[in-house]
Amino acid sequence: MTDAELRARAAKVVPGGMYGHLNAAIFAPGYPQFFERAEGCRQWDADGRAYIDFMCSWGPIVLGHRHPRVEEAAARQAALGDCLNGPGPIMVELAELLVDTIPSADWAMFSKNGTDATTQALMVARAATGRAKVLRAHGAYHGADPWCTPSTAGTTPNERADLVEFDYNSLESLEAAAASADGDVAAIIVTPFKHDSFEDQELVEPAFARGARALADRLGAALVIDDVRAGFRIDLRGSWERYGVRPDLTAWSKAMANGYPIAALTGTDALRGAAQTLYTTGSFWFSAVAMAAAKATIETLRDTDGIAAMERAGTQLREGLHAQAKAHGFTVDQTGPVTIPWLSFDGDADLSVALHWSDACLRHGVYLHPWHNWFMSAAHTEKDVARALEGTDRAFAETRAHFG
Repeated sequence: MTDAELRARAAKVVPGGMYGHLNAAIFAPGYPQFFERAEGCRQWDADGRAYIDFMCSWGPIVLGHRHPRVEEAAARQAALGDCLNGPGPIMVELAELLVDTIPSADWAMFSKNGTDATTQALMVARAATGRAKVLRAHGAYHGADPWCTPSTAGTTPNERADLVEFDYNSLESLEAAAASADGDVAAIIVTPFKHDSFEDQELVEPAFARGARALADRLGAALVIDDVRAGFRIDLRGSWERYGVRPDLTAWSKAMANGYPIAALTGTDALRGAAQTLYTTGSFWFSAVAMAAAKATIETLRDTDGIAAMERAGTQLREGLHAQAKAHGFTVDQTGPVTIPWLSFDGDADLSVALHWSDACLRHGVYLHPWHNWFMSAAHTEKDVARALEGTDRAFAETRAHFG
């Protein structure tokens, strides 16, 4: 079946044909909706076109598609069982690995999606403090539950009534938000860097990270790091560990199991009792196969220094794109960590240039995104990035010819 045929069939049985962040209808016209297979840093769509993949399935693929060590671990566990009457021994092994790897983790709880983990984090914080309010950065994405989904369709104002917003990287704004909550702050939830869609990414200022930690301590509130998107791509220990800032709670998912569905919440001993009081569960949260894949993924990243490999590939990509943009007369901004990059065109308020360029990249076998950050994987070799840069260079040339 072609992509067009699959879209037509889906439109009859799926609302809108597709929904959520994978809905290709909101991208440039050339973006495929359906994919057949993947290997390493490449994906093939339903029409058989191959792409060097810089979205990594929107973050989950961190070692490369179908990584042998992960697939072998998953297959071994699948041969024993997956969804059982209780978790397998692998749950204990994975929790031990997280506690051994992450300095701020004394315990771990598992679920399936990043939204599960961020929601659990706020529940633990509220159970521990007996308070309601949560401070979060304006525009930050923390998942798709009613309290945090970017769309308010199907939600009620009450579901967001206890959120108080602040400006990312502004301690003055954060302090003002805390003051407005009048002693009722349960948690400060923050991403490790600002990665809002449609905007240039912004690395955290160390003074802001340390200030958020100090404010949480002063308030007796929990500092929650939403490491769902960045976790295991910046630092295996946690994305703010390099700043000497350790959270009380951390939400993890995406890259945790190289494409297998799992999320985790880790926390400190001070919040262990509160976590025990929660009733939070799911029919498939304790499936053993994803846990085996997660353990293999984290161990492989550790044993092969996978983050360093991603940093090398990301630096090569960033430097190449900079030189190409300059050569073709474009001024671009490349923001965020090199392992989670994004490129924007100066003065491109309506994204017309970005949409044209990314569509041209697709035609030349490079899959990236015009308004969402990209992701590197440890499977991106120097040769792969060089091949991708050939495609992006042609795309720059075509975009320059189109816009003059």
